[in-house]
Amino acid sequence: MSSARPPGPNGRPNDPARRAIDAVPGIPRDREGPVFRAPWEAQAFAMALALFDRGLFTWPEWAATLADEIRRAQAAGDPDTGETYYRHWLNALERLVASKGVSDASTLARYREAWDHAAGRTPHGAPIELRAEDFKQEP
Repeated sequence: MSSARPPGPNGRPNDPARRAIDAVPGIPRDREGPVFRAPWEAQAFAMALALFDRGLFTWPEWAATLADEIRRAQAAGDPDTGETYYRHWLNALERLVASKGVSDASTLARYREAWDHAAGRTPHGAPIELRAEDFKQEP
């Protein structure tokens, strides 16, 4: 039995990951689909799919923002070996979320710092959980 989803009503693939792969060139993949080097990459991919499905952006808008992030990184010296692809993906996601008014850049930075703090105190292999102490207290 095939696990593939039938096409959607417009004839395009009904699987969100397949739609992303078809719409956004450069996604690291193998024959089965997207390939992730770390769990956070898969989470960033999933967040982008969820926000796309909610109508926050179109795939052409996403692809243009991602391409711009990659160009910025290359101009700043990123060697473009593929290892930083999902860093660009995350930067593009944050940029779109801020530009669409879902969150602002300072809130995104606050959560990024809290996540880094939580990751630093979490034993390898354990789930990372944000706690109140992970957030810097505002003066």
